[in-house]
Amino acid sequence: MSYTISESCPTCNSCQIHCPTDAIKTENGEYLIDKEKCNSCQGYYQEPQCIVQCPISSPTPIQAKKGRYKNVTRIPTSPELFINGKNTPFASSMIIWEACTVLTCASVLPWEKDSNNSLYYERSVKQGQGTIVFRLNNILNTQISESVDYLSDSSQLECIDIRAACLHLLFAGYATTLEKPWEEKFVISDQQIEQYLGLDKRKDLSKAAKLSLIKLLIQQTCQLLATINWPQQGKVKGFLVPESPIWNLLEIQHHFQEDDLGCQHLIGLTFTLQPGIWAKYFLNKQGYSKRIAFYQYGSLPQFVLSSVMSIWQQHPGATRIMLWLLFKSKMGRKQCITVPTLMRVAYGQQRIAQADIHREQRKRLLRTFESDLEVLNHYGLKPVFDPVSYPETIQPLWVKLDRLPDDADEALDFWINDGCQEHRLTDSGPRGKWNWLMKARILNFELPQEWEEQLIKFEQKKQRKTQRKTRNPKISQLSAEQILDARKRKGLSQRALAKEIGKSQSWIRDLENGRFSAKPEDREILKTVLELY
Repeated sequence: MSYTISESCPTCNSCQIHCPTDAIKTENGEYLIDKEKCNSCQGYYQEPQCIVQCPISSPTPIQAKKGRYKNVTRIPTSPELFINGKNTPFASSMIIWEACTVLTCASVLPWEKDSNNSLYYERSVKQGQGTIVFRLNNILNTQISESVDYLSDSSQLECIDIRAACLHLLFAGYATTLEKPWEEKFVISDQQIEQYLGLDKRKDLSKAAKLSLIKLLIQQTCQLLATINWPQQGKVKGFLVPESPIWNLLEIQHHFQEDDLGCQHLIGLTFTLQPGIWAKYFLNKQGYSKRIAFYQYGSLPQFVLSSVMSIWQQHPGATRIMLWLLFKSKMGRKQCITVPTLMRVAYGQQRIAQADIHREQRKRLLRTFESDLEVLNHYGLKPVFDPVSYPETIQPLWVKLDRLPDDADEALDFWINDGCQEHRLTDSGPRGKWNWLMKARILNFELPQEWEEQLIKFEQKKQRKTQRKTRNPKISQLSAEQILDARKRKGLSQRALAKEIGKSQSWIRDLENGRFSAKPEDREILKTVLELY
């Protein structure tokens, strides 16, 4: 039985190159499979190469699969994430945050071109002391290619699927399960991904469509390359990470089921991946204990992934804000955010600049922004408006409608009173609303319970660590030799020194013999008397 190529074909020519019977040809820019020549690669390969080599496994059998999908033998996958059904630890360093931003906002970021006409996006670190430079590999199937072909056509940035960020976050979760993630690998199957992203509940998608989507998203995630120039931070010295993938796609296993006609149907995928070299510097437990690297992690709520999968198409701006808040909230739950910052995250600086000039674009952007805030509110991320800079007069209509009484009679009275007012609820916004919004602030976002609980635990842990440092300040120790030498230098006997500081001679003797160390308050008195500064 022959195969057919779907309309979602990426036209990458991989299938035609690897077809052993030359059954694939092009007509008017479209790829077609000759039924007479196609024999499912029998006698050449165990698996149909057009499906295996295609970045999205676009070719499918002409006759749809009948019956149930049977289980096939697969290699063991890595431990399950979201064991508690709510959240899981995940790597949350700045490199992961910015990589998530690139995947969600690729089309609205300010990309630049180098001398070779290749696109790159540069993000400054620590007020310009360091940089992270991102590029995209133009080769989608990075698993079978050792070379790098940088993306140079900015129009192709529109093809980066926002949902690839969900796979990026899942990979960041798996990275925390490894002891040395830059050396180890993890294995994940299509079944796990379907469950994590909520695709298992999508009855409107065929199995082939789901597999095609998963394969595409994983390969887009692995297209991302980064060069990191990190400045010294605390005791961790500065370092340079040469350009390398954020995630290395090591292997894709295709699982097929043969029907009665001898045609093989793709029924599953298993992926083997490895975190990039960045993990050696930002997810290194041993290095963190030695103060030569970082170990930065947070909590990933599972509902964020399913929410993104639900709203990404109709509300890309809300999707970008939601994923941005996932990292921003780790820095503190009660952080004030300006409206221009949120708009820049959601729509890019260029669109804001255009809205400043063109009235119609400004009106559309305002409607989109208020609609995106409503979507976030619906999913539990409720904005708290600053009453001073973001007064009720310029707040979205849905905020005002939330205050409507549930009781029908009370609601009727509400509308009657509203109609008697000079400014009614449904009146258009005041003149100059855009200028007001450019100075408005949102005090913080109230987060869903499972998200809020994890952030509270994280903050409590951080506070306990700070309190321990406060209770045990790093006061320079006084050694027995230092005390003895300083006493002799001042010409004091043990008895005379003991009398000056209000201690016994035996206390001074034991201190100089190293039998114990002085308490912080006694240490300060000794420093003063012995003039040790």
